[in-house]
Amino acid sequence: MSSFNLNEKSTQNTWLHFAGVAGSGMSALAQFHALGGGLATGSDRSFDQGERQNIRQKLEGLGVIIVPQDGSFVEAGGRDKKCDAMVVSTAVEETVPDVQASRKNQVTILHRSELLAHYVSAHQTIAITGTSGKSTVTAMVYSILRGCGKNPALLTGGAVSELMAEGHIGNAFNPCASPEGEKTILVIEADESDGSVVRYHPWCGVILNLGLDHKEPAEIMEMFRTFKSNITGPLVLSEQEALSEFRPKALTFGSNSDQALFSANNIELRPETSTYSMNQVRFELNVPGAYNVDNACAALAACAQTGLELEEMVQPLAQFQGVQRRFEKVGCVRDVEVIDDFAHNPDKIEAALKAGQIRSKGRILAMFQPHGFGPTRFLKDALIETFKSNLRPEDVLWMPEIFFAGGSVQRDISSADLISTIKKSGCDARFSNHRSDLAAQIAAEAKTGDLVLVMGARDPSLTGFCHDILNELGN
Repeated sequence: MSSFNLNEKSTQNTWLHFAGVAGSGMSALAQFHALGGGLATGSDRSFDQGERQNIRQKLEGLGVIIVPQDGSFVEAGGRDKKCDAMVVSTAVEETVPDVQASRKNQVTILHRSELLAHYVSAHQTIAITGTSGKSTVTAMVYSILRGCGKNPALLTGGAVSELMAEGHIGNAFNPCASPEGEKTILVIEADESDGSVVRYHPWCGVILNLGLDHKEPAEIMEMFRTFKSNITGPLVLSEQEALSEFRPKALTFGSNSDQALFSANNIELRPETSTYSMNQVRFELNVPGAYNVDNACAALAACAQTGLELEEMVQPLAQFQGVQRRFEKVGCVRDVEVIDDFAHNPDKIEAALKAGQIRSKGRILAMFQPHGFGPTRFLKDALIETFKSNLRPEDVLWMPEIFFAGGSVQRDISSADLISTIKKSGCDARFSNHRSDLAAQIAAEAKTGDLVLVMGARDPSLTGFCHDILNELGN
């Protein structure tokens, strides 16, 4: 832990610098600090290269001072002020000039999870974890609480559509006020991928599922055990068998369950919406897929712990607008719809493909971009099996080369290795060395009624690629 004590100074009197501020986790914390009245400065190499200017403008609009990532942040607050701490993620290396400037000027360096842990302890926090669905459930809980007048705060990884519509980046909000006599409810996404989930001591914890993602399930399960022991109030838990050891005293959710306290029944899945009943209360959900029904069950169960009745939550849930890059419609040309999705592990890919198959009047034209050589190597067999099991004979899969964000890693695997094995099962699977060639190829393949599903994580240019496909369809 850092030597800087966040509890010693008020937010309004604290200056925090965020290195790598364009990242989803870091930008959320910078916004939260600025909205709370604190002095926030930030730097990012992408800003220095003229990229991601939309995020920069929104941060600056909240009062975050953006400076070059050259160590000059130490002077950004004026001569009479010293930066209290610099906040970093694991992606910020020792060689970054801001880190070197912090060492030289004796500025405390905080990991982002330390700051988030402080916010968790300072609020009545609902923390959502699991290997799939965290961003969506976090957004649903926030939207329901907000729609019911609870005035919640938010820190998450995915941009919430309703906040984006109001001009925000969408991954954070700090109301700075709560009903008189009440503690502000904070809703957070608790990430297991970097191990930070074990740092948090929330009031209410939600465990959604356990699957294959960044780490072995046994390692993730150990984190979940620590997370559960840190919860000071109720635990909301999926009925998934892999999580059965947590069931005693937990509040369970699921679909078509005789045992779960919060169960969705009489489910009707439609191309763009779903309806279901829970304890004789009928709900409508304006995001598709069976997996989103499960997500909504988890959200309703968590919100119920704040004292809300199911009937109060019907309208707010119906108004939920989704999360950026979570089965998000980018556009439709020539009756070919293009969907952008963050799916990157086997469970998420399967869920997205099934939702697409319900929605499409024709084929699924899927493009999946693996991210990172290490993760692709780790997930290789499971990814192959997922595509073999879920692609229909008429569907088509394209896979460009692995997206690599930089660093020194062993490059002993290629997307071509996955495609060659998938093809042997009879699937129409195609590899491309250059993603730039694929927009035209996919558009040329598309027929009326087909659905183009673009999947992948970590690469902010994937949404732009969806627009490239739409442009090619228009041509």
